Amino acid sequence: MPNPTTRTFRCPTCGTLLLASAEDFPFCSAHCQRIDLGKWASGAYKISSPILDPDVLDSLPSHQQPRSSPDDDE
Repeated sequence: MPNPTTRTFRCPTCGTLLLASAEDFPFCSAHCQRIDLGKWASGAYKISSPILDPDVLDSLPSHQQPRSSPDDDE
C-alpha cells in the first residue's frame, strides 16, 4: 500500500506521474527537461511583468517599449 504522505506530481512537459524524489524532478526524464529548455530558448515561454526601472525602459528599442494604457493619458 502506498505511503499516504507520498505526493505525486505530473511532468510539466508530458504529464507523466512522478514522485518528488524522482531523479529529474520536476520532469520525468532528461528528455522532457531538454524539451522545456528548448521552449525557453526559442521564446515560447515568457515571464511577463511590467518594467518599472526607467533606465531599463530607456535602453529598449521603441518597438519593445510597453504601450501606455488609455488610463495613462489622464
